Amino acid sequence: MRKGLSEAQVEAALGDLDRADLPAKTIAALRLVDVLSAPQPTLDTATYQRLREHLDDRELLELGAALSVGSGWQRFIEAFGIRPDSWTEAMPLPWHESAL
Repeated sequence: MRKGLSEAQVEAALGDLDRADLPAKTIAALRLVDVLSAPQPTLDTATYQRLREHLDDRELLELGAALSVGSGWQRFIEAFGIRPDSWTEAMPLPWHESAL
């Protein structure tokens, strides 16, 4: 059975990836997340080469596709103001300025 990240690993993943105590493959995957979630996603040659040190083409395609679906779904939710079932109308949506 596969395990998720520990609390310490999550903290490391949210910090400086150059200093994170995580497996190299996990860091490469997190770097792809950073690239694809940027306002203007661009994958330059140097970044691609760094990713390819730890991820093969199939892994890059699968991870990129999954990230794109998740990101697209989030944009859909935000655009239509969809609230999770457990939220009340009084709770501000986290992506609106009033919630920040």
